[in-house]
Amino acid sequence: MSKPIIGFIGLGLMGGNMVENLQNRGYELVIMGRKKEAVAAVLDRGNAREAATPKELAEACDIVMLCVTTSDVVEGLVYGDDGILSGIKRGAVLIDYGTSVPASTRKIGADLAAKGAGMIDAPLGRTPAHAKDGLLNIMAAGDKAVFDKVKPLLDDQGENVFYLGALGAGHVTKLINNFMGMTTVCAMSQAFAIAARAGVDRAQLFDIMSTGPSNSPFMGFCKNYAVDGVSDLGFSISNANKDLGYFLKLAEDIGTRAEIAEGAAHNLQAAVDADMGEGNVPEIFDYFMKL
Repeated sequence: MSKPIIGFIGLGLMGGNMVENLQNRGYELVIMGRKKEAVAAVLDRGNAREAATPKELAEACDIVMLCVTTSDVVEGLVYGDDGILSGIKRGAVLIDYGTSVPASTRKIGADLAAKGAGMIDAPLGRTPAHAKDGLLNIMAAGDKAVFDKVKPLLDDQGENVFYLGALGAGHVTKLINNFMGMTTVCAMSQAFAIAARAGVDRAQLFDIMSTGPSNSPFMGFCKNYAVDGVSDLGFSISNANKDLGYFLKLAEDIGTRAEIAEGAAHNLQAAVDADMGEGNVPEIFDYFMKL
């Protein structure tokens, strides 16, 4: 069978590498991106063209992929003037690889279904380097028949592809995952800051803690910055702040509170307000040192 034509919107670090992987695997692409240099890099590799609007992109493609920053951006691409919803073909599928509000995802899915199109929410784990090699973790959800239809394509992008059930479950799972990760980074970064303020050697603290059950890759990322000054977790404080906000909205939507997340979100928002949002999450150590 011939490969589906793929529309891809969002050529940041993750999306750009995902597109390169798809091109290396012989897919034809129609793309949109804000940065001219990212668009040019895709076009230079060949078998790709640029669309002027999301509607034009959707009209030309069998699968539409989004790798953008927020639910508001997703909704703008879907519902805006010349948006995806106005151009998507019957039988086509929209895949949202970003981290979005589950209620928004379900609404978009229902509106697409009314036009005979499907949707999969498929947020990602791992790094842009994994994206280039097709080794991502993909948390996919949606109608099972739609998932089965796009599964071979997801397998070309992910080493581990998880099917999680009804539409929205992927985004719920990703928000829980990011709640755990970002809360852990906040706690560990503050632990190193308290140690420094109390006169305890941070490297020795790491040596002690890393021999016990607190040890984790996240502890390593936090130690790399707080002890060695190396910022190597490629996820910004602004993105973490956004995701914790979405997680708190999820908790509210299901009738509960997440008080631990509220504390981490307070710290992340304070760091953003202190103009630290572009830094990687372990750099929140600097905020805790200044408290």
